[in-house]
Amino acid sequence: MTLRRYAWITLVAATSTVVGVIWDISWHRSIGRDTFWTPAHLAIYLGGALAGGSCGWLVLRTTFAGTSEERTAGVRFWGFHGPLGAWLCIWGALAMLTSAPLDNWWHNAYGLDVKVLSPPHTLLALGMWAIQLGALLLAAAQQNGATDGGTLRASGVMVAYLAGILLQNAAILGIEQVGFPNGAHNALYYQFAGGVFPLVLVAAGRAARLRWPATAAAAAYMAISLVMGWTLQLFPATPKLAPVFNPLTHMVPAPFPLLLVAPAVAIDVLLRRFGPRRDWVLSALSGVAFLAVFFAVQWLFTEFLLSPYARNFFFGVDRWDYSSRLGPWRYEFWRVQADPVTPRALGLALLLAVGSARFGMWWGNWAARVRR
Repeated sequence: MTLRRYAWITLVAATSTVVGVIWDISWHRSIGRDTFWTPAHLAIYLGGALAGGSCGWLVLRTTFAGTSEERTAGVRFWGFHGPLGAWLCIWGALAMLTSAPLDNWWHNAYGLDVKVLSPPHTLLALGMWAIQLGALLLAAAQQNGATDGGTLRASGVMVAYLAGILLQNAAILGIEQVGFPNGAHNALYYQFAGGVFPLVLVAAGRAARLRWPATAAAAAYMAISLVMGWTLQLFPATPKLAPVFNPLTHMVPAPFPLLLVAPAVAIDVLLRRFGPRRDWVLSALSGVAFLAVFFAVQWLFTEFLLSPYARNFFFGVDRWDYSSRLGPWRYEFWRVQADPVTPRALGLALLLAVGSARFGMWWGNWAARVRR
């Protein structure tokens, strides 16, 4: 089996994990936690098993049946040889498998999670991030060693797509900060976005060999979000845990995705204009461009999302948990007085965006050179 096939298997595994997480969140919001063996959980752990099993076999094959060139090109660990991405996938699979019984025990001991990042969920998230990063590095190694145009283009698309999965993960982890449109008129919304999303977008822009790599990554994130949101709304669901303040008949979709495509286009234009040099200047400009475009787009678009015109199947807004006491708060911006958008708050968001872009520049430059 060639490295290209392993890259595709880990891409499927990364997709399975992110689909499972989005599904699982909807399951908790719509039905509650009734059993560990839900389809969403199975999708998550299927991704871990695929990535861990295939990359474990890749390491064994490289160590005991590979050529001397293959062993030399890999990373050596405990006497075994394999690509760096494969080692990340193996670690991620082990972390995910460890988190499964820990999560089951946690719920039995403490009940439902109050926050998204409980200790078992944190370990699970780290494992999924490792698998997705490992898949991205396998695709990048294939891209950087490609000798024909077809492999180069396919690998570039894979890198951008996997960067889109990382954007999806970041949005999931930040759902309490940037997940709902109601938060778009407070400062933390833009500070979180500025500190996280430029890193992935700029890294994708440097690592993926496409004409519009950051835009492709943002489009992948948006496509995953929309397809999952539209699909989940089709499935019937009945809450199984009390109290039920909001009776439901169908699964609750995730909030409408952020319009990251707009700032991603701006980042791609800057990357093409400046080329591979002047990284500090380009990082500063990318951070400024991201925050300016993101702020303008999200500020106005979220006003539309809170209007009656967005309360339909396409946008999927005004869908709330079964435990929510419905009220006028659904159509209002939250924490406007407690956390206002001031010049000082936007200045902090800008610093975070520039720092995030600079780190993304470094990481993308490194990923563009990975061959092992």
